[in-house]
Amino acid sequence: MSPKIKELLFATGNKNKVKEIRAMLSNLPYHIVTMAEVGFYEEIPETGKTLEENAILKAKYLHHRTGKAVISEDTGLEVDALNGNPGVHTARYAGDSRDANQNMDLLLYHLKSCENRNAQFRTVIALIDKGSVKTFEGIVRGYIANEKSGDKGFGYDPIFIPEGFEDTFGQMDMELKSTMSHRSRALRKLIEHLEQ
Repeated sequence: MSPKIKELLFATGNKNKVKEIRAMLSNLPYHIVTMAEVGFYEEIPETGKTLEENAILKAKYLHHRTGKAVISEDTGLEVDALNGNPGVHTARYAGDSRDANQNMDLLLYHLKSCENRNAQFRTVIALIDKGSVKTFEGIVRGYIANEKSGDKGFGYDPIFIPEGFEDTFGQMDMELKSTMSHRSRALRKLIEHLEQ
């Protein structure tokens, strides 16, 4: 990617993700632009069977319609006892409303009699510019708590405890979470690429 390109269009409507990524890229000469800021309000299809497919699909879709350099990401919570589910269905686990509390409640229900609560968050970021697509993956291992704790973060953060910690992501401040999260690990790989 040419260092002259300062603007990266981020294929998400999630304000929390935008905030997290802007914070991570704040020391680089790149500006993250939201879809709303370029007047793009279409629903981007997510028909891939994997996180990688979805990340690439979203990046290509937005790139073809705007001509801009695009980053997109897809994140899944993969639970060992549920054969990697909810995985690609993480955001819509309890239905199309994407309600975080309903998603967590359903997951806790499915794990109520499980001793193995091991899980991982996995993020795949896709970068597309001038027809070239690159992907960057970040994983954080951990386990699912017995109940929700904390009101920070978003999504499944109140029930995910990363390895080596006793607090959920929902109890951690953003600065601590950003040092170890799946998204930050994928972002660091993206940043290394952008710095080249």
